[in-house]
Amino acid sequence: MRTHHLLIALLSLVLAVGVTACGEDEESGGSSQSSAEGGDLKGSIAIDGSSTVYPYAQAAAELFNEENPDVKISVGQSGTGGGFEKFCAGETDLSNASRPIKDDEEVPVCEKSSVAYGEVQIANDGIAVVTNKDLKVDSLTTEQLKEVWNKGSKVASLKDVDPAFPDAELSLYGPGTDSGTFDFFTDVINGEEGVSREDYEASEDDNQLVTGVSQDAGGLGYFGFSYYEQNADKLNLVGISADGGEPVKPSSEAIQDGSYKPLSRPLFMYPSAKAIERPEVKAFMDFILANQADIAKAAQFVPLTEDQASAAKTALTKAEGA
Repeated sequence: MRTHHLLIALLSLVLAVGVTACGEDEESGGSSQSSAEGGDLKGSIAIDGSSTVYPYAQAAAELFNEENPDVKISVGQSGTGGGFEKFCAGETDLSNASRPIKDDEEVPVCEKSSVAYGEVQIANDGIAVVTNKDLKVDSLTTEQLKEVWNKGSKVASLKDVDPAFPDAELSLYGPGTDSGTFDFFTDVINGEEGVSREDYEASEDDNQLVTGVSQDAGGLGYFGFSYYEQNADKLNLVGISADGGEPVKPSSEAIQDGSYKPLSRPLFMYPSAKAIERPEVKAFMDFILANQADIAKAAQFVPLTEDQASAAKTALTKAEGA
């Protein structure tokens, strides 16, 4: 788990003015002050899902509790897929996701259980490809990544994909199959969601992946960009070249403007229509949209653009009427 004490202290300073006078801020989502605070709210909010979104959700929950201490908020991180299982079973109020809900698998489960919901984007993120500090690789093409990670791959060293690369035995690290990061990466790199070699160290906890890559001389892995930023001194960041273009390394700017291809993605919270009827859940979602830019920056995610923030507010309004 990421340590949140410093994060929350910084966020509290950043949001001290915004929480008490957020008003109508177009870039932050434009929620009203009264729905995001008040101190008289009670109840509980159950959140689960993406391990990538987890730090953002936990930070938002702790900040919301500063104004609303009687609202009990639990935040789990069972992975995007695991989160949707609980959500569609009616076990949670909000589901964190690092990919959209699956039309062919998860949507029908929610429909069968009569769980209506909204899809609200809360931030942007990119997937970082990293190696151990001693495994000097500046960039890889998407084709080379596919050679390494595709189902049935026998690549044991990066020298197998390019003779110019170091001849070091690879130790691969990546998210487990319940992770939205796994779904997204395998889809855009290997060409089919869920298709991947299986002989790698898998974990739903990105911090374990960071530890593995940083401590293993042949470590190579992928996980959310925010986890790289937290551990930049321990890891080597790899630039990605897509479609024959110049390699690009992920950064806030490259993720937000779309130049980091194809490993940039939106991050979501899914509120159930039933839950959003409760004042504490509505106030919590309003709080997030009112302060998304500051929360994202402090939690080392990439904020929404003005257009994305406006669309998020519209999506929340639709969820209320779902």
